Amino acid sequence: MKSTSGEKQRAFEREALPHSDLLYNYALRMTNNVADAEDLVQETFLKAYRFWDSYELGTNIRAWLFRIMKNSYINRYRREVREPEKVVYDEATNHVLTHTGDDAADPLDVQVTAFGNLLDDEIAGAIASLPVEFRTVVILCDIEGLSYEEVADFMECPLGTVRSRLHRGRRLLRRALHGYARQRGLVPQRE
Repeated sequence: MKSTSGEKQRAFEREALPHSDLLYNYALRMTNNVADAEDLVQETFLKAYRFWDSYELGTNIRAWLFRIMKNSYINRYRREVREPEKVVYDEATNHVLTHTGDDAADPLDVQVTAFGNLLDDEIAGAIASLPVEFRTVVILCDIEGLSYEEVADFMECPLGTVRSRLHRGRRLLRRALHGYARQRGLVPQRE
């Protein structure tokens, strides 16, 4: 039985929209770009709404939304590989950064901000350097807090595969961030 447009919208808002922050956080970590992440989330919700009648209420909505997002991301990647972004030379040469110094921030504030961003950048870089199958599991389990079962459903793979990829992804991160942790005193110095 098909629902009316109003019922469909209310059900979609009640079931799907509460997961927007989770989807955005994952999209941001996957794309490493705010605008691309926003576009990906928007595309995910548009597709989810369009195919809402195929969603079975009471099943795992997060896994369904993540699957839509994953497929959208893969399709976008394939499109970009076939048709890479083109840069128009005249437009590129017209972008000049200027700084007058009138609105200059306190140098100490700039250093503190830069240091804070450096920490995040090193960790984000280490996560981004993971192979995609490990990165996905680490982000969903360790950062977003999804259960192994939810991740297995999202990735359409057995639970044991999720556990294995998570273990291997954590091991790769531990290696990549060992020097970072040692410099900050989080790992004891070796003699």
